[in-house]
Amino acid sequence: MGAKSGLRERQKADRLRRILDAASLRFRKLGYDATRIEDIAEEADLSPGTIYNYFGNKGDVLIAIVALEVEEILTEGARMIAASPEDPGDAVRALIDFYFDHSLNYLSKEMWRTAMALSIRSPDSPMSQRYTALDARLCAQVCSLLRSLQAHGKLRAGLDTEAIGGLLFNHLNMLFIEFVKDEPQTLATLKDRVARQNAPVLRMICAPAV
Repeated sequence: MGAKSGLRERQKADRLRRILDAASLRFRKLGYDATRIEDIAEEADLSPGTIYNYFGNKGDVLIAIVALEVEEILTEGARMIAASPEDPGDAVRALIDFYFDHSLNYLSKEMWRTAMALSIRSPDSPMSQRYTALDARLCAQVCSLLRSLQAHGKLRAGLDTEAIGGLLFNHLNMLFIEFVKDEPQTLATLKDRVARQNAPVLRMICAPAV
């Protein structure tokens, strides 16, 4: 029974990934508004009914792609925190730059704008709550990096890492929203803006040189 159950779970996970990969391709190619569930099913070589077994609507599919993106970011982010550089500024920049570099792996700027709009439009919906929860987990990871740096004596003792981590995350999130609204803006520009504006904060919170 255990082997059969494990096989079913793997098959379910494989179909889910096929759906998300297919949806990502169609959303990029046709645009979110023009893409139908039938288009996603065709790309995934599945029936529309199978798509609906996993998702209630097209918006749910899009938020699931956001979740896929964020889960991969969180996994790699945890590894980066465990092996963070000696310099706190380098550690913070490396984590944030990774967030940005990975942000367009599965989603276009148009897809991000749509996901944000869906989340704002129906704030009490499960879809919106899932989006908000993903943001909260990313914020918590930034705080985790600061706690790790503080524990290793790289940040000032007594620093409120939760407050500073929230500040840094809210800042990067705001500039990311501006980035996805501005089609010509490049990732390099986004990363440079965030790093330049974070630099004074990081200088203030770093532990004094011994």
